[in-house]
Amino acid sequence: MKQLFDNVSLRTSKMVTNSYSTSFSLGIKFLHRDFQDPIYGIYGFVRFADEIVDTFHDFNKKELLDEFRHDTYKSIERGISLNPVLNSFQKVVNDFQIDLKLIDTFLKSMEMDLNKKAYDAEGYKEYILGSAEVVGLMCLKVFVKGDQKMYEDLTPYAMALGSAFQKINFLRDLHADYLGMGRVYFPNVELSKLDTQTKTALENDIEIDFNKGLEGIKLLPKDSRFGVYVAYIYYRQLFKKIKSLKPERILEERIRIPDTQKVALFASSYLRHSFNLL
Repeated sequence: MKQLFDNVSLRTSKMVTNSYSTSFSLGIKFLHRDFQDPIYGIYGFVRFADEIVDTFHDFNKKELLDEFRHDTYKSIERGISLNPVLNSFQKVVNDFQIDLKLIDTFLKSMEMDLNKKAYDAEGYKEYILGSAEVVGLMCLKVFVKGDQKMYEDLTPYAMALGSAFQKINFLRDLHADYLGMGRVYFPNVELSKLDTQTKTALENDIEIDFNKGLEGIKLLPKDSRFGVYVAYIYYRQLFKKIKSLKPERILEERIRIPDTQKVALFASSYLRHSFNLL
């Protein structure tokens, strides 16, 4: 029965999520059970594409990404793939009618990482749209369960939240991106001379996206609201830690939140959610 294969595929995507991100894994657990498997399916797909461009340095990345793109669309068309991560992703796409343009925009941003090392303002905006904002929209498609009006109403908020998360990732990963791979995502910023004024300007931009994203979380259906809020709280705490550090510190190491602190954050988030204090 194909159902057995689909179950194996979903377990694979869940394993990918658990292996690569303890934060998102915990957040997904706080979603309604109806949403958990679809979000695992989306995350597994996104994670594998990202791995191609970020870590497969001894292989032909462009060839691998081209094959991944071809196999993705073929799996959606056929309704099956022998790649379990793509099989679980195509099921989400077909079940929730995710627009193929979102997928294409995401894959284009991954392609940008193959060659681009520095971004101007236009490229920066395009990269964030593809790498983060459209991923938020894929998840939103799941959360609204076919309610197109709600999807359209919440679209700008989901994009803002995805943008905030990605920009925080840029700050968190400056050490690996800049010193490890020579990438500079922030436009018109000389990272080797990063100062407090520049860092504060970047943080102020993130704050605007964060505040808009929180407005959208409050408008989500209750069965998806808490899981997204948990992700928000984690990133808010990570952002708070980054803001407290001097510019040279974030260039020296990847900024992290200890797992014990994550659990405490999620517990306090649950209490706020339970008492409608969002």
